[in-house]
Amino acid sequence: MTELAVIRHGPTEWNAVGRVQGRTDVSLSVAGRREVERWIVPPRLRGFAWVCSPLTRTRETAEILRGGPVCGDDRLVEMDWADWEGRTLEALRSQLGDLMAAWEARGLDFRAPGGESPRDVQSRVRPFLAEVAAAGRPTLAVTHRGVIRAIYALAVGWDMTGKPPAKLREACAHVFAIAGDGTPAVVELNIPLSATKR
Repeated sequence: MTELAVIRHGPTEWNAVGRVQGRTDVSLSVAGRREVERWIVPPRLRGFAWVCSPLTRTRETAEILRGGPVCGDDRLVEMDWADWEGRTLEALRSQLGDLMAAWEARGLDFRAPGGESPRDVQSRVRPFLAEVAAAGRPTLAVTHRGVIRAIYALAVGWDMTGKPPAKLREACAHVFAIAGDGTPAVVELNIPLSATKR
């Protein structure tokens, strides 16, 4: 088993107003950058290898936390929301009504028209997980909510219908043990990054 820690990027302007970001390359907001600068990586994770999604918000977060460059991996990019990117879920639910509710009830198979489903994200991430396991080097990945939820769902067998067994909190690291075949298992969730929470 090899440990993989995952951290979601810091806040953006789109996060602040509830817009779906997906693959849209949004930078950290000024407030988001200040927040990330206050985060502290837990000591047990500091010797890990670093990798991040190639999108700007994750790269900025990773480089602030590490204090230097971090390599990107396309498999860690956020779920593609296609034409729904830039919209808010509230507006989509208001516009689409029962149709949106039916789509969201699909769980792992929920998909914006022309976009990816969480199951697609799992398929994309599985080879990355297997590579982490094969390398045998503990790794810290700065990525996106959709990717973290996809890994968590694999770890606990959650089909993404209804609430998750545990809430994945913001400004936290989540640690998984990756088996040789790339299957994740939960080690520890919701390890605070903010110095003010300690």
